[in-house]
Amino acid sequence: MAGASPQGEDGKPAATNPKPSADRSVAPAHPHPAAAGEGGHVKAGKFGLILGAIGVVFGDIGTSPLYALREAIGHAREGVGGDLAVVGVVSLAFWALMIVVTFKYVMFLMRADNKGEGGTLALMALATHAVGRRSAFIFILGICGAALFYGDGIITPAISVLSAIEGVKDAPGVGGSLDPFIVPVAAGILIALFLVQARGTAGLARFFGPITAVWFLSLGVLGLIHIFDDLSILRALSPHYGVQLLIQDGFLGFVILGSVFLAVTGAEALYADMGHFGKSPIRFGWVAFVLPCLTLNYLGQGALILDDPLASENPFWSMVPTFIYWPMLGLATVATVIASQAVITGAFSVTQQAVQLGLLPRIDIRNTSETQAGQIYVPAVNTLLMVGVLVLLFAFQSSANLTAAYGVAVTGVMLINTMMAYPVIRRKWNWPLWAVFGALIPFGFIDTVFLTSNLLKIPDGAWLPLVLGALLVLVMWTWVRGTQIISEKTRKDSLPLADLIEMLRARPPHRAPGTAIFLTSDPEIAPVALMHNLKHNKVLHEKNVILTVRTTDRPRVSEADRVRIEPISDDFKKLVISYGFMERPNVPKALNVCRKQQGLRFDIMSTSFFLGRRSIIASASQGMPLWQDKLYIFLMRNAANPTDFFHIPPGRVVELGTQVAV
Repeated sequence: MAGASPQGEDGKPAATNPKPSADRSVAPAHPHPAAAGEGGHVKAGKFGLILGAIGVVFGDIGTSPLYALREAIGHAREGVGGDLAVVGVVSLAFWALMIVVTFKYVMFLMRADNKGEGGTLALMALATHAVGRRSAFIFILGICGAALFYGDGIITPAISVLSAIEGVKDAPGVGGSLDPFIVPVAAGILIALFLVQARGTAGLARFFGPITAVWFLSLGVLGLIHIFDDLSILRALSPHYGVQLLIQDGFLGFVILGSVFLAVTGAEALYADMGHFGKSPIRFGWVAFVLPCLTLNYLGQGALILDDPLASENPFWSMVPTFIYWPMLGLATVATVIASQAVITGAFSVTQQAVQLGLLPRIDIRNTSETQAGQIYVPAVNTLLMVGVLVLLFAFQSSANLTAAYGVAVTGVMLINTMMAYPVIRRKWNWPLWAVFGALIPFGFIDTVFLTSNLLKIPDGAWLPLVLGALLVLVMWTWVRGTQIISEKTRKDSLPLADLIEMLRARPPHRAPGTAIFLTSDPEIAPVALMHNLKHNKVLHEKNVILTVRTTDRPRVSEADRVRIEPISDDFKKLVISYGFMERPNVPKALNVCRKQQGLRFDIMSTSFFLGRRSIIASASQGMPLWQDKLYIFLMRNAANPTDFFHIPPGRVVELGTQVAV
């Protein structure tokens, strides 16, 4: 059923204009009322949102100090060496945080919100709205951004947890006796994390903020203590030393940037999670707390290496005093698990939105909380992520090896965000052309430099997220294109609804008592299920509703705008139910709204829902290539039951099928 990225008669997304949503999110319980100033607890609410943002939004970027400087300085010392290698790398890391995170995302892109929602797909919807028409270029960018997110989603849990567990290598009194257990222990933690998803994480989520806040405070305190090892590290606050390192190292400096970028992985989460916490809490949390703590830690690591060059082997764990080493190791492990949780739930959220928008087939999506609507669990995605993470873990064996695969997906998403911002600031904000280019060209240049430097890692593992992203793009494109072909064939072979109604007036069929609701993606043509019911059962119900569900280009639709009824004749009515791309469709609930607001009277337990079930046949002579036809058929056969997807009472559903060649 559907319209603008809706669902077809059998529940498949229709091939209209999918308008996407946010991509990286931790399935929030609700929007940010405190950020909007509701109620009398605004101050307390804002503090809670700031703390929640620290626990969810900054989890990924907060674990970067475990490995980012280690990798970058390791490359830098192969070139110019000396103090410049250390000071230059720290300078590059600091200014990457300032330019990419503070200037681009916090100050600039967070202004481009779609009714409060952010992220690659929300920006895609906003850009499409600004253009005022379908844009294949914007649509492809959005699909690529969503696909690359999954690539990042597999690597982040593996590298984060493994980098924390590797701290046992330098643990006091252990030596190398525990080294053989590092990968198995990391695997056990990750398996437990994925298994707990089915139970929901709402109960644990309340601890994310405080634990991550303690983690950032620990980062800041450790860094502040070690800055005094060599105060000359404060030179790194000047961009001069970073630029000097890049110039003197030449091509190696370009390679170094790929490792420096590890310091800002997770920056896109600031934008994507904007709808969950609000702009102000994220901005305040970053500027007043997270950025200072990260800066102090990187400066402290740099000062420690200047004082003791041997510390460059593992600068973060070399900072930790012996008497708090084990507690810090435990805190780091918990922090990396929280960062991984954010990515996993973000993958669930993106999947739900992609299904709703027609980019993917229906997938079993379950609520894990009766009180928090955003708490969802997607079994298929959870299983695939777990398998992917474990394969990575045992294939790469160490966080140092995994860093080669890390970064490409994130830099790709960042460049896509910059490109899709153009129509928004040009047409929606009405900026003059010189201002648009003045803002986007520097950001685009930096994104491109980081992306190309990370592409140099392709032989070492960076091919992995690219291959995964390409496969997901292929799946999404196949689903969208296949659905479009079927929709075109159905429309071509179908009878206009108005013509059918005239024919029924001329030759009235036998009338059956009750109400029949026919689900369709195109309300202008006679639904397949209606035609089959007339052809084979030779009856027409007393009341007939042609029902279409549409997904809008906005995150949520108010209850007042949820339903629209258009009378066609005494026997037929058109009913359109609209949902935002962040909402899950619930047909019976919407029908109750019809009864209350529109006066559409019927008893849902005496109403029959008719769904058209299409049987797809691959055809080498038309449509897509044969292999793509077979992929589409495989996706369709494994799609979730439309009755469950739309929450329709199973005992009230009648399915009538037809064969269609793709």
